[in-house]
Amino acid sequence: MTAVGIDRTASRPRLGRVTNRVLLWAAFVFVHLFVGSMGFLLPNQPTGDVWLVYEPWSRAVFSGGGIVGVTHDWVYPHLALVPMLLAHVPGALVGDYTVGWAILVVIVDAVAFAVLVGRGRSRGRVTAAVFWLAAILCLGPVGMYRIDGISVPLAILGCLWLLRRPWLASVLLAAATWIKIWPAALLAAALVAVRRRSVVVAAAALVSALIFGVVVALGGADHALGFVSGQTGRGLQVEAPVSAVYLWGALFGVEGSSVYYDQGILTFQVMGAHTDVVAALMTPLLVLAVGAVVALGAVQARRGVSFLRLFPTLGLTLTTVLIVVNKVGSPQFQAWLFAVVVLGLVVDRRRWVGPGILVLVSAALTQLVYPVLYNGIVSPTLVPVAVLTLRNVALIVLLVWMAVRLVRLPAPAPALVRSTP
Repeated sequence: MTAVGIDRTASRPRLGRVTNRVLLWAAFVFVHLFVGSMGFLLPNQPTGDVWLVYEPWSRAVFSGGGIVGVTHDWVYPHLALVPMLLAHVPGALVGDYTVGWAILVVIVDAVAFAVLVGRGRSRGRVTAAVFWLAAILCLGPVGMYRIDGISVPLAILGCLWLLRRPWLASVLLAAATWIKIWPAALLAAALVAVRRRSVVVAAAALVSALIFGVVVALGGADHALGFVSGQTGRGLQVEAPVSAVYLWGALFGVEGSSVYYDQGILTFQVMGAHTDVVAALMTPLLVLAVGAVVALGAVQARRGVSFLRLFPTLGLTLTTVLIVVNKVGSPQFQAWLFAVVVLGLVVDRRRWVGPGILVLVSAALTQLVYPVLYNGIVSPTLVPVAVLTLRNVALIVLLVWMAVRLVRLPAPAPALVRSTP
């Protein structure tokens, strides 16, 4: 009887862990099926980038039509072409490239989700997994049917492994950066917060050298940094926070203020008084803002603030800066916020529930903006413009919140020195 009783008692936590994992994976399947389906049902073609640009770019490689980033400048870093090529494999099996892309994103998400959930024993990991699924649901199909859908799970893995596997974490973050530039913010935060900085630098440098070497070997030396120049020459995208003045001006009929479609980069931008000057100033302003946040993080690191307190806060501050102080404001940018919040919830649920909720609100407002209300943005009407403005306010609040938290991070108390006789 005693042995049976002990077995039952010991099995309860194990059964609870199994139940957690089963429920989380069931939710994972449901969320991805639902969001993936909504990509084909919601208005304004949320899957458009996949079949309008990703598929033609990747097919050109097979047909001899040139390699983006090698034979000519490209808007993305070079490694972004790899998932676009890989999507043809599941796409061929199901007979549709867009569905194949969704399958590829689900596979990469599943790998990161499995590492995050683990054995289902940690409440922080379970909370973080629930947050990530809720975030995917709130942001909607734009988070799945964009190249960012590949970089985000890689960034989550990188964040989770930074302490115990800094070499592998840096490789993943560097690879994610060469897919979409934003994870560079997490690499910068890692260089400040991680003690084994040389490992992080070496791994990131190796990945970058390999990619750059392949591009040069293929004859693409002249286009190796085309994605940088392509971004600096852009105008003010309609969803960016800095564009709000011109968007409201277009709504109220202010002379010269309007929304137009740029055929070169395939996105909607705003026009108005001095937009060229504002667009030119945004890039150096972004660099200064990033530099200021990194410097503040370095000060906190010198004060001895621990990695688990410093890295998530610094990482989210830098990532939010990349969104708020940016002349580009695509809706999928909201997915950038997910990775650091996931880590924050893993290591300290209590402090990161608030930022997590604000990120979910921002993501949900973004899905309302695009694809649901987007017609009212490109041809401005009151409710859609107000929703977009509210979303941008939420992002600014998050940036201020994280900056204040970064300033207030406590340094460890000095050790008590015992005097001996």
